[in-house]
Amino acid sequence: MSGVDRHPVLSGVGDGVTQIDTLMVGEPEFNAVYLVAAEEPALIETGPGADVPLVLEALRSLGIDAHDLAHIVVTHIHLDHAGGAGALVERFSKATVWVHERGARHLVDPSRLVASTARTYGPERMRAFYGNTVPVPAGRVRSVSDGNLIRLGDRTLEVIHTPGHASHHVALLDDATGAVFTGEATGSHLPWASCYRPALPPPEVDVEQALDSIERIRERGPTALLTSHFGAIPDAEQGCRRGADRIRAWSETARRILEREPDASVDAVAVAFHAQAAEEFRADSGREIDLARYNAIGSIEMNAAGLTRYWRKRWEAERGR
Repeated sequence: MSGVDRHPVLSGVGDGVTQIDTLMVGEPEFNAVYLVAAEEPALIETGPGADVPLVLEALRSLGIDAHDLAHIVVTHIHLDHAGGAGALVERFSKATVWVHERGARHLVDPSRLVASTARTYGPERMRAFYGNTVPVPAGRVRSVSDGNLIRLGDRTLEVIHTPGHASHHVALLDDATGAVFTGEATGSHLPWASCYRPALPPPEVDVEQALDSIERIRERGPTALLTSHFGAIPDAEQGCRRGADRIRAWSETARRILEREPDASVDAVAVAFHAQAAEEFRADSGREIDLARYNAIGSIEMNAAGLTRYWRKRWEAERGR
């Protein structure tokens, strides 16, 4: 990965919606947060703690000072989406943090989340990617569930519970534009390669729920998908279809391997995924895979671990019934 100068990269992606590239790990088009201009301005996602200085610089350039930001809404509590929340509420004294009810306690006390991330990535890689994760004071956190409305004064965000990537994941429908902030509900979109890839990490991945969540988004007829990894997908119908197709394809690959060899290791599943990813990348982009870039967020190995766990838990439950 080449790295870039760490200065805000801002893009208008809808009426009153600005995309901020957090330049995660020094790379463009990895991680996005969004500022929604309203009577009560809202930030959708925070990026990791390591990227808070860049997010603050971006907000300053957009005219948001310490008393202006009213809302911080996170689609889920993973550190690349919510890791900067604690540091941001220290800066923005009036901001309320909104998160699904199942994730709220992990923003107030992120110790278990940080420990889990360290086990997945390794402590050194976790620090390089995510920096420090500061707790959010309990009084600044508001829980939401499916169908709730987050009112921003002159516009509203509707909460859509979208489990699959994580049990507490939500998407957000903006009534002013008709766009949906998807987090990772549709997987990852790699605009630099016109490529889609799944985001199915342990321990909570659920393939059926992930596909149902994409369908719930699609049924709303969104005008666009605003993804966290990465950016706007103007053709929402195509984005939902391609995201769902990739989830099905990777899940089926894992299922076939584990049915054929019940004791297969996660590494064995990952080998198959590497070959599949290279083939898909070639079909999508017309060129050979840049594996370091492709694998930097939500690695192939993480998907292998998530889907291996998913199938074994599912079969165990079916045997129990």
